Amino acid sequence: MKIRCFLFFYLFILTMSVSAQATGGPGADAVWLTAAKEAVGTSATLKSKVWFTLARGVMTEAYYPDVTTANVQMLQFFVYDSATGKIETEFDDAISTTESLPLRPAVSRPVSLTFRQKTKSRSGTWIIEKIFVTDPGSATILFSVSFRHRNPNASLYVYFDPSIANTGMHDSAVVSGKNLIAFEGGIAATLSCAKCVMDLATAGFAGINDGLSQLRNKGQITDPFDRAENGNVILTARVKPSGLRSNDLMEFALSFGKTPDEAADTALLALRKGFLRSRFDYEYEWSEYLGRLPKIAPRYRAQFQMAAMVLKTFEDKSVRGANVASLSIPWGGGQNANEDVGGGYHLIWSRDLYHVFTAYLALGDRDAANRALDFLFNIQQKPDGSFPQNSWLDGKRGWGSLQMDEVSYPLIMAWQLGRFDSKTYLRNVKPAADFIVSNGPATPQERWEEESGYSPSTIAAEIAGLVCAADIARRNGDTKSAELYLSIADDWESKVEKWTATKTGKYGDGNYYLRITQNGRPDAGDRIELNNGAGTFDEREIVDAGFLELVRLGIRRPDDALIIKSVKVIDQMLKAETPNGPGFYRYRNDGYGETDDGLRWNWDGTYRGKGRLWVLLSGERGQYELALENSSGIGRRRGAARTRLEHMLAFGSRTFMLPEQIWDKPSIPKRIDRLFLPDLKWGEGTGSATPLAWSMAQFIRLATNISAGRNLDTPAIVYERYAGKKSPR
Repeated sequence: MKIRCFLFFYLFILTMSVSAQATGGPGADAVWLTAAKEAVGTSATLKSKVWFTLARGVMTEAYYPDVTTANVQMLQFFVYDSATGKIETEFDDAISTTESLPLRPAVSRPVSLTFRQKTKSRSGTWIIEKIFVTDPGSATILFSVSFRHRNPNASLYVYFDPSIANTGMHDSAVVSGKNLIAFEGGIAATLSCAKCVMDLATAGFAGINDGLSQLRNKGQITDPFDRAENGNVILTARVKPSGLRSNDLMEFALSFGKTPDEAADTALLALRKGFLRSRFDYEYEWSEYLGRLPKIAPRYRAQFQMAAMVLKTFEDKSVRGANVASLSIPWGGGQNANEDVGGGYHLIWSRDLYHVFTAYLALGDRDAANRALDFLFNIQQKPDGSFPQNSWLDGKRGWGSLQMDEVSYPLIMAWQLGRFDSKTYLRNVKPAADFIVSNGPATPQERWEEESGYSPSTIAAEIAGLVCAADIARRNGDTKSAELYLSIADDWESKVEKWTATKTGKYGDGNYYLRITQNGRPDAGDRIELNNGAGTFDEREIVDAGFLELVRLGIRRPDDALIIKSVKVIDQMLKAETPNGPGFYRYRNDGYGETDDGLRWNWDGTYRGKGRLWVLLSGERGQYELALENSSGIGRRRGAARTRLEHMLAFGSRTFMLPEQIWDKPSIPKRIDRLFLPDLKWGEGTGSATPLAWSMAQFIRLATNISAGRNLDTPAIVYERYAGKKSPR
């Protein structure tokens, strides 16, 4: 093996020294594609540190060696007609479908993260089918390819656009035999194939002299370059089955390593193992995982199991407990991808991880729940006890703000896991609780990461966190701190309405919770400037459903009069109907979404977008309705909660991916920015981010809570202190 590796490295260096090098770099600007992923996948094993995403008939970002590092912008195929010079690509010139494949034909629900993509040309002359898995034993994405066509002059080409280490520039590309290699720094990728013939391979700069550009501009590849260095590079090659039939299956491996040599060696071994063997192992391991999940009503099982697999997929395999929010960059092309755009959604938020944590507890996976808290306490928490807005795997902050609910949630997590030991208390719980006491209840940003001030949802988390911290302090003999935390929590609990609920509002009878008040004066008529260019408004006009956290976390009864009135205001101002059921906006005049004419959020820097309906809000409402049933004994309320679960189910894609937002209008823009957006359909996902971990976790949480007949994530110690002692009012 060592001799073979040495020979490959020698040939690689020799190729670099004598072959033709592409000129004209660095190439066109790079852009990330749509964040509306139709599929995500990885092995259930820890050894296979590679992840894939699929959208619009092509592979989009592939991640290695961790869930924060994207290395592919697009991997697709295109068809070239040598008689007419016509070129058709999978992304631009085909109708595509993606479906989850069951392990056995008799099983109608997905039992693994195996996906089939089918692209059919709009001209009706060809069909490409691909099936994607990963090799459980290596950093390899494997996919089988079949190409059926009616044109004897049609040739199939593979098109590989790398983006090594989160950047579209600075990559280098090399053609070496049947290996298409891209690398930058300490990351290399190799695309290779088995059961196929590969020729006319070339490396070039995007939009300048890459293979597709040469065919479009010249009708042939006149300059087959063996390498292109330091730019936005693209690798292409003509491929065909090595068998006698033109539609025989070909097998491709996209493998990663620290060096080109390691990546090529990994690809060779994976192809020797074979696609079918790897697929069997891949699906078996996922089916074993699903077999350990709690039973759920058959109607919801497919979505429930997919949500569980996606949450497991989003956890890094080296830094355990670190779950990213989504394997995507919102709207893809919000910024060009020449340089790192700051992580997009493939970063770790304490808040999102808390919601994933609650799903893990609902799934009965306490090990995963403990790993999540370990990451927050051991890696992300700062010396002053706070937590960053979000972070990379090493705890280095991603975006720069502070959100007090994200400081509070880990305290609830610690209490719910029974982490009462003195080391955890002194090193993690007490510093966080002290930080809340010193810096709350106002927050630099609330849960929508935009506004500062007094937020009902943030204050709910702070109160719950302090009560949980007080109990842990008491168990550790720190009576003084326990009394302090409880006195602060009680004080804030008694003032939350004073700070955040108006009595002179413009909706209903004028008495309802606001989204946020900048100065804790809800009746003052202070003006608030909303983010994303949404405008400036009287604070009393801006409502959201964040006050429902007061119920979920056990601070207010669901039949509290102010809660009831505020729910009616939400229905009046933030509820919108779709064919898949009603949904809810985050808050009035939200600007974080597509434009009405079908362009991505902030595509030109003018912030003309509009926030659409958020899927997770239907789940939060369902939890409130479940709590209301328990408080009033009204049996129909469990039906109301189940109806919200039905809506969430309908909002998902055919591959059971739950988005961040869904399109809220019956009218569909005539011109959709197809590079970044899906086909916008009323009641279906937009281009913001799909799947979203928070949405998937919320589905699991609501489904298990309905099955249990109560909200399992409500911390009992908080409920007993507040909501459990209150009478209806």
